Amino acid sequence: MSSDPGQALEMLVDLTRATDETLREKARRLAGTILLERSRVGAARSRGTSRLRLRSADRGGDLDVDASMEALVEAHGAGLVPHLEDLQAVDWAQPGIALCLLVDTSGSMTGGRLAAAALTAAACSWRAPEEFAVVSFDRTARVIRGLHQPQPPELLVDQLLGLRGHGVTGLSSAMRSAADQLVAARSSRRLTVLISDCRATDDQDPVPAAAALDELLILAPTDDADDAFALAAATGARVETMASAADAPAALGRLLDP
Repeated sequence: MSSDPGQALEMLVDLTRATDETLREKARRLAGTILLERSRVGAARSRGTSRLRLRSADRGGDLDVDASMEALVEAHGAGLVPHLEDLQAVDWAQPGIALCLLVDTSGSMTGGRLAAAALTAAACSWRAPEEFAVVSFDRTARVIRGLHQPQPPELLVDQLLGLRGHGVTGLSSAMRSAADQLVAARSSRRLTVLISDCRATDDQDPVPAAAALDELLILAPTDDADDAFALAAATGARVETMASAADAPAALGRLLDP
């Protein structure tokens, strides 16, 4: 196996697609172990004391009558029932981060990008264990791990190693799925980490959905990042590039702790 860490990881992940069943399963177990070990480097779990926050009542919490008084009076005067989005509620916010990882599994998914996705997901699971979602997408988005769904990192990595790239790249669908996951977050910082070359190949403009996210962070391949930088420029997102899968934990760290 290559002495270069990135190439070695990519070769190992490629072996998880081998036609020989025994070789495939051994490669998958070994790849999972190595990816999990590498993902721990530099990872830190967020801790802290919860605090009260004010939010739209349609996003949960206890009604704040004082903050909602104007809307209540207006609705009463018009003989209407006030809409939840016009009212204010309070709930406890966790000071850490809620994170939704979007993994591009379109036709551009290769062994190297699959390894980077699995490695990034493992690194994310160490940093944000309580509120962490993973969504894979091609034309449509599929939730692999829900925001509050308990799942060991080992199982998550194994699921990601089983992904196969195909189809077009539906970035808008992915962004909307991330927003759906993060709306239930208790944490005060809501992040979407996108692993993709950001080349939308469906017929939908990804900019409106991306711009609507609280905070978008993009991990793109070094040799194919032009569309990622263009999307970032249009939405205020931040971009880090990866020359190989081995760069994923460090790149993720720079995005999460700028």
